[in-house]
Amino acid sequence: MFLKKINMKQILLFLFLSPVFNCYAQKQTFDIVTFTPPKGWKKEVKENSLELTNISGSKWAQIVIYKNTISKGNIDKDLKSEWETLVALQLKITAAPTTSNVKLEDGWKIKSGSAPFKFNNADAIALLTTFSGYGAMVSVLANTNSPDYMPTIQSFVDAIKLNNGKAEPVALNNQPGVVSKISSNFKFNTTNFDDGWNSTVQEDWVHVAKGNINVLIHYPKEGTIFPADPEPLTNAAWNILVAPRYSNLKNYKTSYINTYNRPYLGMGYATDNASSKQVFILLFRQGETGWLEFVAPDKNSFIQQFKFDPETIRWDSESDLLKPLAQMVNYNKFAIAENDFKGIWTSDFTGVQQLYHVYTGNYAGMNINQSNQTFKFGTANTYNWEILVVNGMVGSMKYANVKSSGKFTVLNNWQIKFSDVEGKPKKYNAFFSCIKGARLLHLLDAEFTGSGIYTVFGKK
Repeated sequence: MFLKKINMKQILLFLFLSPVFNCYAQKQTFDIVTFTPPKGWKKEVKENSLELTNISGSKWAQIVIYKNTISKGNIDKDLKSEWETLVALQLKITAAPTTSNVKLEDGWKIKSGSAPFKFNNADAIALLTTFSGYGAMVSVLANTNSPDYMPTIQSFVDAIKLNNGKAEPVALNNQPGVVSKISSNFKFNTTNFDDGWNSTVQEDWVHVAKGNINVLIHYPKEGTIFPADPEPLTNAAWNILVAPRYSNLKNYKTSYINTYNRPYLGMGYATDNASSKQVFILLFRQGETGWLEFVAPDKNSFIQQFKFDPETIRWDSESDLLKPLAQMVNYNKFAIAENDFKGIWTSDFTGVQQLYHVYTGNYAGMNINQSNQTFKFGTANTYNWEILVVNGMVGSMKYANVKSSGKFTVLNNWQIKFSDVEGKPKKYNAFFSCIKGARLLHLLDAEFTGSGIYTVFGKK
């Protein structure tokens, strides 16, 4: 058979580098894939896939496009998962695939793998190409028993075009690193701060901009925060949050500062896929900031804004240098409006203290403080408020339940007043912050601001 004479690496190289022949019909669309089927190939659409087949005597080939699934953002793991599910399991292949290097195109990571198998007691080969990006994933599986089909397979894969999983990517004012979709039922989706920074709600982050500096306050995402040393943790977050939107990454490095609230940094120079501009990128997280992505046209522009050179950060650097970065999370802040509150908003708090005698060191029991506070907003600016509080030493805890109702008034973009909370009118400082697909309501008693810590409510 033909395939015994062809090395697996040669096949992969052939797949990506061989000439393209014009043997195609008009473009068609399947799911998020635009493709051009080879002329004369039979097409069959199934529930989760589209199959193209061709038989010429004893030679045959099959190409299968699988509907997009959820990507974890790591192309190596994505390919491995698709291979095990779509290829190894179905074709009973036990050998590990020979894989290609990762290619980047239009924000998609592309990687291929191949391995031989037996079909009707004859040699054949399976080649899987996986496209990963924008939270979506598409795989194209090609099976054949003859290298004569390789040019057709290669030109088919080269001609594939993908959108971002739902719709075409939208570039925001051609600003580097910013490709997302605005979707919100709230009145205020932008905030113009007095210091010149402007915030805009986006699907996967809050976009903060000032001059030629862009900051993406990324929403929490699976796989980006887990117990690990600084380098593998930062690399994982970079691969999921940053890499799909850039190409030609150069001089990438990670860093951290050894302090009680350890900051994590990843940085490099790359081409932004949305604007084709060269940019400097810094990915940062410290404590509860979540991951913040800083995008500047060059490193000097970053230094002018934030007053330090991130490439000089070492484990023993002064942590105060990074305060301007951590403070950017405060720009995830949006005004309130009367129609934003309908529904039920709740806040839960639990605090536990283990007590010990000062002089003897003996255990003295456990003190628990727990509360649940709820606002139920109805029509015509009406509301019902309730708080349930449990506190005291275990074994002798006290319970309290207080309720009230009335009408609320939005005094301005940042304050709300309730006619009755705990038996009297109460005014709160208020704002919304954003997470993926939702908002959080922050309230602070305007008359007694105390520590300045807001109570955070989520909508049921």
